[in-house]
Amino acid sequence: MKLDYDIIIVGAGSAGLSALRQVKKHTDNFVIINDGPWGTTCARVGCMPSKALIEAANAFYRRNTFEAFGILGAEKLSIDKKRVFERVRALRDRFVSGIVEDTESLGERAISAKARLSGPHQVQIGDKKLRAERIILAPGSRSIIPPEWQKLGKRLLTSDTLFDQETIPERMAVIGMGPIGIEVAQALSRIGVQVYGFSRNPFIAGITDPLINQTITDAISHEFPLFLNNKAEVASSPENRAITILAGDQQIEVDGVFAALGRQPNVDDLGLDTLGIAVNDHGLPNVNPSTMQIEDLPIFLAGDANNHLPLLHEAADEGYIAGVNASAGSITCFRRRTPLAITFSDPNIVTVGASFQQLQNKSIGIGQVSFDNQGRARVAQLNRGMLRIYADSKSGQLLGSELCAPAGEHIAHLLALAISQSLTVWDLLQIPFYHPVLEEGLRTALRDLVSNLPPGINRSDLSACPGFNTDVQNKA
Repeated sequence: MKLDYDIIIVGAGSAGLSALRQVKKHTDNFVIINDGPWGTTCARVGCMPSKALIEAANAFYRRNTFEAFGILGAEKLSIDKKRVFERVRALRDRFVSGIVEDTESLGERAISAKARLSGPHQVQIGDKKLRAERIILAPGSRSIIPPEWQKLGKRLLTSDTLFDQETIPERMAVIGMGPIGIEVAQALSRIGVQVYGFSRNPFIAGITDPLINQTITDAISHEFPLFLNNKAEVASSPENRAITILAGDQQIEVDGVFAALGRQPNVDDLGLDTLGIAVNDHGLPNVNPSTMQIEDLPIFLAGDANNHLPLLHEAADEGYIAGVNASAGSITCFRRRTPLAITFSDPNIVTVGASFQQLQNKSIGIGQVSFDNQGRARVAQLNRGMLRIYADSKSGQLLGSELCAPAGEHIAHLLALAISQSLTVWDLLQIPFYHPVLEEGLRTALRDLVSNLPPGINRSDLSACPGFNTDVQNKA
C-alpha cells in the first residue's frame, strides 16, 4: 500500500534542517513538522546570540588592560546593557530570518504542529495521521529546570529566555558551570552584573584534566566567585524579594537565577513507546551513531534528542547521516569526526580528541605548556592558561588534548586535524611555527611531550634530507 509520504521529518533545528537538505535531493514527497519557533537552537538561543553577548562583554572588559598599554581614561568608560541586548537580538533575528524564509518556501510541506509517533510508519498531528515509508526524528532538547525553581517566575532565566530580556538583574546566580554556564556567567560579569557561579561538580566546562581545571578555575575566580563541589539549592522567596542560594556552608542573596543544568532531549512525549522497543533510563532508544537508525526500524533519531554530543556540528552531521540513509535504498555507516568541544570563555576552554579521563588507563605521554610567559600572549596582555597534550607512549601518535588558552579555538582546530589524520608528535613538530604567534605555545608542549616519551624513540623536529646539490656535484 502506498503511504502518504516518502519521508516525514519531525523537528526543524540543526539536525532536522540538515536532514531536509539531503531529503530534497531525492524526493519532493516529504513533509517537515515543527513544534514551536522555526530555526535552530544555535541561531535563536544558543551559540550565535551568546557569542554576540560575549563579544560585547570582552570588548568592555578589555579596558582593564589599557593602562598596561599606556592608554589612559578607562575609568570613564561605561556600558549600556539595554543597547548590548538590543544588538544581540538584532543579530539573532538576522541569523534566524534566512532559515525561516527557506522553510516558508516549502508551503504545505512545512507544518507547524506537535507531532507524535503512533507506529513505525505513522505520525499523529492532533486527530490527523500521516504515514511515511521512513521517519526522521529531530525534536531537539530543552533546558533542564527543577520543578521547585518554577516559583521564581520571571526571575528564573535560561538560554531560551536570557536574550529577550530588556533588563538584567543586578545580582545573578549562575547554577551549572558547564560550557553554557561559564560563557554566560563570565559575559554577564564583564558587563557589570554581580555574578556568583555554582556547580555540584568540581570540574567545569567539561574539562577532566585536573591541572587544566585548576588553571581555568583560578582564572575565572578572579572575575567572579565560584562555589564548586556542592549542590546549589534555591530557597523560596516572595516575588520581588531577594532569592537565597544555599550551597554547602555558603548562603548568597541574588536577584535572579540563570539555570545552566544542561538540556534534556524532547523525547518524553514523542511516542517512542509505540515502537515496541526498549528504552534506557532517560527514555532513549538504542541509536546507531554511525547510521542514526533506531534498532532496525525505518526511523532515524538525530541531533540533541539522542543525547550523543549536543553540539551544532555534530547535530548537522547526524541530520546529514539520517537524511542520506532515509533517502537511500540501503543503510550506510559513516565515520564520525574527531571529538571537538570549545567553550568561548576567556581564555578559551577546549577538549579535542580523547579526554584526559578517557585515557586514564592507557599508556600515554603528556606534554604541557603554561601561557603565563608565552611571548605573544604576554605582549597582548592575554597571558593566562595552560595546554596539555596526550600521545601514545610507544608510537607518539597524538590522541587528545585539554587546554585553556588565549585563542585556543584556533589551536584546537590544528590539533583536531592532526588527531584525525593519526599524526605523531614528530609529524606535527615538522610544520612551520611562525614567530611570534600563540601557536608557539603548542610547539613548546609538543617538545615537552617528546621529552616525556621513552628513550630511544626521540627524533628531530626536522626531516633528514640528502646533502645540498649532491647530485650536481657527483655529475661534475
